[in-house]
Amino acid sequence: MFLNSSSPFKRLFLMASKPQHLHPIAEASVLTSTKKPRTMTTVSAMKDGFANYTDYLNQFNDKRERVVKASRDITINSKKVIFQVHRISKSNREEVLEKAEKDLAAVTSQYISRLVKELQGTDFWRLRRAYSPGVQEYIEAATLYKFCKSGTLLDLAEINATLLPLSDPSLEPLQINVLDYLLGLADLTGELMRLAMGRISEGELEYAENICRFVRDIYRELTLVIPHMDENSEMKKKMDVMLQSVVKIETACFGVHPLIYKISLRRRA
Repeated sequence: MFLNSSSPFKRLFLMASKPQHLHPIAEASVLTSTKKPRTMTTVSAMKDGFANYTDYLNQFNDKRERVVKASRDITINSKKVIFQVHRISKSNREEVLEKAEKDLAAVTSQYISRLVKELQGTDFWRLRRAYSPGVQEYIEAATLYKFCKSGTLLDLAEINATLLPLSDPSLEPLQINVLDYLLGLADLTGELMRLAMGRISEGELEYAENICRFVRDIYRELTLVIPHMDENSEMKKKMDVMLQSVVKIETACFGVHPLIYKISLRRRA
């Protein structure tokens, strides 16, 4: 269901830690050589290069600000989808999920599309920290909706497939990476824990038990994947929170069984 050394810098580090001496002959030639005066062509080229680099930095910073704004909008509107899903109950299930589906589609078409246009055809990994929070929230909302709709997990390939139509076919499309997907998935378990608590209070114990099994499966699979990831420090922190969610759901589900049994006995009497 999920994505199931010697250091290459060690030699460079050792070399850098030792004092480097020029060859005696080369050292003498350097000391005796006279400096050549800079020509106007050289100075002009340096100015042009500096101006071009300044323009590049300005454009990059402007793009970063736009990406941060797009990520913030994605976060805000993805949270609205999550809040909508939490309104689900026995009596309004179809109505709530239909509204959540429309809201999620609006997030994709209005806000994710803006992010895609900013990042397509670029080294979008350089701006990952700027857009990652929004992407994680979007993944959380989309996977929560999919679970409530069908009881299954929305995988990374399905999410990236929805982004392709938003991109210019002639440019490299924005594709969500595995780390952001897993970080969003870790946050999903917290929302599922809250959903399970709500279902238990409404007497939907079987639904809560399905959530419990689903969250437990996610946690078990991720414990097998995370140790093999290079950038897993943030993921390890979320794994601790995820375990707390698993324990809370299990405690609530197992603790309610005796109560249900007593109620059934009273009804029979």
